[in-house]
Amino acid sequence: MSSPHGSIPALVTPLDEEGELLEDSLRHVLDHVIDGGSHGVFILGSSGEIYALDDRQKRRVVEITVEHVAGRVPIYAGASEITTRDCIRTARMVESVGGVVALSVLTPYFMTPTQGELVEHFSTIAGSTDLPVVLYNNPGRTHVQLEVETVLRLSEVDGIIGLKDSAGDLGRVRRILAERPEGFCVLMGMDARILPALEAGADGAIASTGNVVPRVVAGIYDAFRAGDGARAAELQAALGALRVLVDRATFPLVLKEGLRLAGVDAGSCAAPAREVDPALREELREVVDTLSAL
Repeated sequence: MSSPHGSIPALVTPLDEEGELLEDSLRHVLDHVIDGGSHGVFILGSSGEIYALDDRQKRRVVEITVEHVAGRVPIYAGASEITTRDCIRTARMVESVGGVVALSVLTPYFMTPTQGELVEHFSTIAGSTDLPVVLYNNPGRTHVQLEVETVLRLSEVDGIIGLKDSAGDLGRVRRILAERPEGFCVLMGMDARILPALEAGADGAIASTGNVVPRVVAGIYDAFRAGDGARAAELQAALGALRVLVDRATFPLVLKEGLRLAGVDAGSCAAPAREVDPALREELREVVDTLSAL
């Protein structure tokens, strides 16, 4: 497996109003992001409402994705439950389906483990599966921070191959990049910091806005790698207009509404997430139209 890199959208999971999986809509989302130049896809993350899916639905999301992607891009899947035991259960389910190249595991939420407990948590998960594990740090949502020293300690554990960091602290990212062992990838998880992270040496980004405007997000990476810093900066600046709207409604409503405006029906979010203000929808329409034309 090549190390995770490039633009990897954190995909939404299309659901109907009763919370059932819309299988054909998931296929349409997959085609949309792959046709948009994405370098991989990431399913069963927070954007994918993993917290709202039962075990049957999670397995079906993996099965459909593997079948429909059919090797076009690498597939990454989340195994981000609250407890170590449940993360292992999801990891083993993903492994049993096959076709996924690595797992992403978020820090636990609703509890605040110590750094020592986090080391044990991730090490145990990595030891329970043959799939490589990417650590996921998102303290804004979980209120649990993977400290730099903890990341570096875990980077030496067999089976742990990288980090997705959504803390937004570029100084922290630079330190991890400077001290990481060879082969340990670092992916930016904050959409507004993709280009600065790439400039610091990051390997790519797992970005939720890549659902809506995959060409823009992939274009940041592609332009940077091609040495076109001006184009990468133009796209990064333009993406900011979408990112600021994402938090103006219950997550991930704006992503699904943005997809709808881009021509892809991604269904509803799990209740109680339901309301998009009409004024926000019109702002979103203008932003999606502008970004789609870049």
